[in-house]
Amino acid sequence: MGKVNVADQFNLRGKTAIITGASKGIGKSIAHYFGEQGANLVISSRNQESIDNVVDEFVKKGINVKGMVAHMGNLEQIQKLVSYTVENYQSIDIVVNNAAINPVFGSINETTDDAFDKIFQVNVKGPLELSKIAYPYLLKSGGNIINISSIEGITPGNGLGLYSMSKSALISMTKTMAREWGPSKVRVNAICPGLVRTKFSEALTSNEKILKYVLAKQALPDIAEPEHIAGLALFLASDAGAFCTGGVYMADGGYTI
Repeated sequence: MGKVNVADQFNLRGKTAIITGASKGIGKSIAHYFGEQGANLVISSRNQESIDNVVDEFVKKGINVKGMVAHMGNLEQIQKLVSYTVENYQSIDIVVNNAAINPVFGSINETTDDAFDKIFQVNVKGPLELSKIAYPYLLKSGGNIINISSIEGITPGNGLGLYSMSKSALISMTKTMAREWGPSKVRVNAICPGLVRTKFSEALTSNEKILKYVLAKQALPDIAEPEHIAGLALFLASDAGAFCTGGVYMADGGYTI
């Protein structure tokens, strides 16, 4: 075996990554890490102004990035996201399915068909469709997919029933894709963050009772920052994670121990 340059193992120069839900929080942090390592980025969210702000910020840092609106509940917009990426960069090497919603909080007995459809459309079907449409390009590049699930998909919490179910489905989807697409050298992995200090989880991190409960269960005494998830995503997306597929990686401070 030849000498391995460790720094090069994490280098993404010449790679093209699609990252959904990238206007803030975990998605933005992953995009930043990938961009700093040389990747060409296409980032998306539901809000054009938010995307434009991130693009402007990253361009000033010398990151090669483009952005567009793409709602993961809209198949036509998902198809356009892939087409836009190929038109601009001619390839797709990495897909990060990060976009997710959780519009309801309460007992599963109180859930509605509408809430179920919205959550599963964005959190499960959207990642499935984006991955399927991107697959021919990932096949050519020997690329990989990272699905951002949650510890809720492993150990459901009170009040987050449908969200937990959707994140569990995303884990199962990850393993199924990894099994089916592994022979084609397309890798698929899932990251399960615990409580992370983001706008998405603000209702939880700002609740003193919930925060105290989570910290008491964790092995580490702090709440995660988005960067803690981005570092793991970089490992999985890069050559450093070249033999990892079908994995479900906890980034929860030891909450699920």
